Order: sequence, then C-alpha cells, then structure tokens
Amino acid sequence: MRYEEDVLKNGFEQMTIIQPNDFEGKVTTTLIRKRGSSKATKAILCIHGFNDYFFQDIIAEEFLKKGYHFYALDLRKYGRSILQNHRANNVRNLSEYYEDIDSALVIIREEGSQEIVLYGHSTGGLIITLYASDRKEEALFDVLVCNSPFYDFNVPWIQKKTVIPVLSFLGRLNPNIALPIGFSKFYGKSLHKNDFGEWDYNLQWKPHVAPSINAGWINAIHDGHLKIASGISVHKPILILHSIKSVNPKHWDEEMFEGDAILNVDDITEKAKLIDSPHKEVIGFGGAIHDLVLSRKPVRNFVFEAIFDWLDKYLKK
Repeated sequence: MRYEEDVLKNGFEQMTIIQPNDFEGKVTTTLIRKRGSSKATKAILCIHGFNDYFFQDIIAEEFLKKGYHFYALDLRKYGRSILQNHRANNVRNLSEYYEDIDSALVIIREEGSQEIVLYGHSTGGLIITLYASDRKEEALFDVLVCNSPFYDFNVPWIQKKTVIPVLSFLGRLNPNIALPIGFSKFYGKSLHKNDFGEWDYNLQWKPHVAPSINAGWINAIHDGHLKIASGISVHKPILILHSIKSVNPKHWDEEMFEGDAILNVDDITEKAKLIDSPHKEVIGFGGAIHDLVLSRKPVRNFVFEAIFDWLDKYLKK
C-alpha cells in the first residue's frame, strides 16, 4: 500500500486499503492524509456521514494550523471507495466499518502520531460512538469529537415506535428491499457553490438527493440507535456538538443557513445524556447547519474555537 495524489490535490494524498470481501464481494476503504509539521505528534481522523465523503478541507486547514497531522476516511461504499460491485452506502451492521477505522488508526500510529482525535459527522458520529463503546480494551485513539451525531431518526415519535421497527424487521429478512426514503434536496443546495453554498464537491459522490436506501441499512441504523438508547459507555473523553435548532423549510429559504435541516437537535441532546464517559461535554451553536464546520464563517469559527479549547483539556500541549 502506498499514497498517491488525492483528488483534492494541494498536498492531500490518498491510500487504498483492501479489506476482506463482504456480502457484495470486493471491499476497499480510502485513507486521505495531509501531513503537518515533522514535529507534530497529534493527529485527527475524520469519519464522514451518510451520502457523504471527505471534501471538507476546511477541517484539515484548521487542524494543520494547530499542529496536527490530518487524516480522513472514505468508508467502504462511499466516495473514493465505491467499486462497481457496490450499492452506494450499503451496510447491514454498522460494525462493518470497524475494520476501516481499525486499519486507519493502525497506520496513523505507525506514521508517528502519539495522540489521535477520532472525529465523526452525523452517521459518522453514531459509528464512532458505537466503535468507542465496543473497542474499550483496545482503543487506538484518545478522544472523540461528534459533529451533529445521528443518534435517532428524524421522524415523529409514533413512526419511531411503529414504522421504523417494521422496516428494521424487514431489513433482517430481506436487506435488499429498496426504500424511497431520503431527506430534503435543499440541504445540498445550501452547501454546493453551484446553488446557494460556498463549497465545491463531487455531486456523484454526494448528490443533493441520496440514492434510495435499502431495508438492511434501516436495520443497521436502528440497531445502532437501540444501543445508544439502552445507555452505552465510552472510556475516552467525548465532545458532542450540535446546532441549537432544527429547520424544515418546504421550499428554498435562507433559514437553511440557520439550523440543522437533517436531524432533530432535541434527539441529539436527549440521547447524549445516555452516553457514559469520564469526560463528556455537549455544546450547541446558534446559526449552525447540520455539518457545523460548513456553517457560515463566523459560526464555524466559533465551532473550531470550541473544539480546540476542549482538546486542550485532554491532549498534551
């Protein structure tokens, strides 16, 4: 395995990691890096969300300035890691991603980083929380940072108790049943520079309307949510970040820039209470969107300031 120039260029490199075959056959994950100072001993590993991949170079810029090495993963069946035999985003158990994270953390340690921040956005935040709980005895990271973690479905309470369990059951019986479930295209339009946003990214890897999911995905997510709801523990410090409000406009509106258009922020704060950690902090931000670090500049500056202030408490200077 070796690095080659990444699609982002500008000093970013990528490495393809071949993983054991799964139910769809060949599987790879992609590790992206941008190295900091030769003296750096800290690193961050970023895990993206659903219908996403790593393009948020703003995170790399901020962490490199603070003396970190930067790494990110495109998980199996996302972005750089999608192969012809894959259905995008396909998963039957969120623990399938543990191999991807394990591989990346081992490489980061081998490349000289002594302290590692494990960072996850949305579904990535759910995944790393579960990962931290399941990897207590062999943790290769030091702290967790969750950016708008996907701790529950953003649907009415009655659907959480009826529809979601039924779909999850179907997913155990036939995981390949396609379900036309998605989220508003306006979130993507609020991000991409071709519409109303300021960010440039590959619309094939992160389309405004996500490909249809299948029942197996619902079951995998629901199982993860049940574990969070039952109360889990992580043995590392955890920082949970979220917008202070959710928005759901039925047509394009500037309100998209002022709240979380994907998740119910009350779900995040309520489920965060059920996570046991020696050091847990939950912080909300006014005017923040779902991916907090892609909020308008004044807001994202506050987000990064909060992250680094918190990290200074738990990592060596």
